[in-house]
Amino acid sequence: MKSLRKMTTLAAATLLACASSSAWADGIGASLLTQQHPFYIELADAMKAEAKAQNVPLEVAIANQDLSKQLADIEDMIVKGVDVLVVSPVDSKGVLPAIQKAQKAGIKVITVDVPAEGVEVLSYVGTDNYKGGEKAGELMAQVLNNKGEVAIINYPTVQSVVSRIDGFKKALEGHPEVKIVAEQTGITRAEALAAVQNMLQANPDIDGIFGFGDDAALAAAVAVKSAGLQDKVKVIGFDGMQEARDAVDNDPVMVGVIRQYPDQMGKKAVETAVAVMKGETVPAQQPIEPGVYTGKAQ
Repeated sequence: MKSLRKMTTLAAATLLACASSSAWADGIGASLLTQQHPFYIELADAMKAEAKAQNVPLEVAIANQDLSKQLADIEDMIVKGVDVLVVSPVDSKGVLPAIQKAQKAGIKVITVDVPAEGVEVLSYVGTDNYKGGEKAGELMAQVLNNKGEVAIINYPTVQSVVSRIDGFKKALEGHPEVKIVAEQTGITRAEALAAVQNMLQANPDIDGIFGFGDDAALAAAVAVKSAGLQDKVKVIGFDGMQEARDAVDNDPVMVGVIRQYPDQMGKKAVETAVAVMKGETVPAQQPIEPGVYTGKAQ
């Protein structure tokens, strides 16, 4: 009997140890928009570092800007039974069914960088994109001395970009002699380059271009120089990746970039997921203030 009691005690201790070590057994699943952009590489690296620091399992799937792949990745995580799902949507509306399915399965959902539309999630962690757009608009008015024609490169299926463009337009309402004369979608650098070429051809008096992201802005700068307009047209980007900041430092066409902090977003997203797993209440909105980069002095 004594031996049996010892075995029972040992078994109980083993089970307790296993339960303790697997407290985060299902962990966090993350579906990220891309890994072909330095911003998202930095965001993912920060998530992985924080998950390691918290000793929480983290599985990251990359959608490569493909909604179908993102929906399939989320479905896979639902089947695996992750505790918390962190999503940066490829399409703010298109991801809705997958998020709802995860929620019905009892999985808590957090969005990072890009919000989802039409569904409530536990928390959104991301740049205050509207405020960033306003800052871009004010900077554009400043570099154009409050007068000129402006074009926009857009990505209208992503809500964070919609907020940037809305903020940009709102800021320019306070500068009535700065007029938006063209707006086209240009998601990749190649698409943005073609969009800017088209807008410059149709609107030869353009003085400024706002790119929704740094890739779009860098492509715009190439198009401007190819058209021989480098002494006339000013370009502003949004993200603040190193390549764009270097361009602001060295290329007179790139006059500034609204700077996001993906490392802060990634860390905060995992911190929030862990808090949720512990049953803690988290804020519905966790905005991160963007900066404005206009040169090496910063």
